[in-house]
Amino acid sequence: MTSTNPSTEQAPPVCPRHPETVAYVRCQRCDRPACPACQVPSSVGVHCVDCARQSQAGRRQARTLLGGAVVSDAVITKVLIGLCVVAYALEVFAPALDSWLAFVPVAAAYEPWRFLTTAFLHANYMHLGFNMWALWVLGGALEPVLGRWRFTAVYLLSALGGSTAIYWLSWPDTNSWVTMTVGASGAVFGLFSTMFVVQRRFGRDTSGIVALLAVNAVISFLGANISWQGHLGGLVVGGIIAAVYAWAPRGKRKAVGIAGTAAVLAVLVGLNVARALIA
Repeated sequence: MTSTNPSTEQAPPVCPRHPETVAYVRCQRCDRPACPACQVPSSVGVHCVDCARQSQAGRRQARTLLGGAVVSDAVITKVLIGLCVVAYALEVFAPALDSWLAFVPVAAAYEPWRFLTTAFLHANYMHLGFNMWALWVLGGALEPVLGRWRFTAVYLLSALGGSTAIYWLSWPDTNSWVTMTVGASGAVFGLFSTMFVVQRRFGRDTSGIVALLAVNAVISFLGANISWQGHLGGLVVGGIIAAVYAWAPRGKRKAVGIAGTAAVLAVLVGLNVARALIA
């Protein structure tokens, strides 16, 4: 015959956050008891409040291979396309819009917004359609890799680089000085070069993007009413800023990315100020 000493019986488990509450359900991650008030349902059982918070923090800190925050949708790409489509609709109903927003070297010094606003205007629906198709394809591939702020910076800096090249490669007392230029092509060419840099960074085949760039380069130089200067400027600037992001040291990617973005912007602004002074 055996007997049990009540004083040696194991006490029932209690919730660490609410010691007065008995809890027989345990967290699937830390195995601590969790009372009903501290239970967070998940796809693999029940988590306690502390583990659920840690899990959410880990998801917020997830980064791409280039240091950008992981995004599941190309939101910036869609916004840019939407802005271009709306701008074109406004152009159709108010053609005078181009005279205020398109890039014209003669007006660049005292209307500097034209350096960027021109990238949202287009000459006709075919011009718009080609650029938006390219933006959709390239943006859908690059935005999840770069993250939203890096992708936005590449696009806008490439657009600014395209206008800067037009400004420097145009001369007073020539037709180029008073020629109006519109289109997102400079920014799109910046995305082309960014795609090349990213592919090289990951050791992937770049023959396809090189062939596409070659075809577009030939069209840029031989086609009528096409600003090869804007394409060239966007291509160069996009490649530079993409290289900064792609080869930034691990652990310092954000700091290097921000510093590199600011440096490229400062150089472009400085070039445009210098051009205005010597024009």
